[in-house]
Amino acid sequence: MNDLAGWAQSFDLHLTTDQLRQFDVYERLLLEWNDRISLTAIRGPHEIRIRHFLDSLTCATVTGSLAECSMIDVGSGAGFPGLPLKILFPGLRLTMMDSIGKKARFLELVVRELGLRDVTVLAERAETLGHSPTYRATFDWATARAVAELRVLAELLLPFVRVEGHVLAQKGESARQEMTVAATAIATLGGGETTITGVRLPETEQTHYLIVIAKQQPTDDRYPRRVGMPAKRPL
Repeated sequence: MNDLAGWAQSFDLHLTTDQLRQFDVYERLLLEWNDRISLTAIRGPHEIRIRHFLDSLTCATVTGSLAECSMIDVGSGAGFPGLPLKILFPGLRLTMMDSIGKKARFLELVVRELGLRDVTVLAERAETLGHSPTYRATFDWATARAVAELRVLAELLLPFVRVEGHVLAQKGESARQEMTVAATAIATLGGGETTITGVRLPETEQTHYLIVIAKQQPTDDRYPRRVGMPAKRPL
């Protein structure tokens, strides 16, 4: 895992020996379970460290320290970006959500094996959970990676975030276009200033983007709409 430590340091992110051990266990579990439930198309350890672990850790370049924050990671899948950020910031209060039960069980296993505290795993849909008083407008950050286009993500994520909190979406080369198209949806859902930051990972040619949306006003109670509607009819 020394390669991961070196790459992280290039982004001014510093991993301890214990954190690198946790990533090693995480990698082993990911490779073991990937054959059973197809968690990721990336199957080589070297690529996993760059395109999953490091890619998730780079979120910290725009969030700053998350040590005293709460975060919900929507559509967590194999745990990205939520779990790497929890490893980096042990004090982060993390909720991970995925609608697929098998993936949620994998996340629960990783949490146990790594000995992580203050982590909740939910097998739920964002459209449903976003109306729960327990989770609505309670988080400092809501994150998602490779879940949906930004118009859809805005409706799924902004209801979870408190006013003055933030949404963070990891995007590919369509990021700027998605920001333009999503402007009306973001404003409708209570979002304010939206920024974009490019990230170039080692040994890759494409730039990834981190889109951050500030929550300016409460989200109208009508949102998110019922299951499937945000994707079927984006705002």
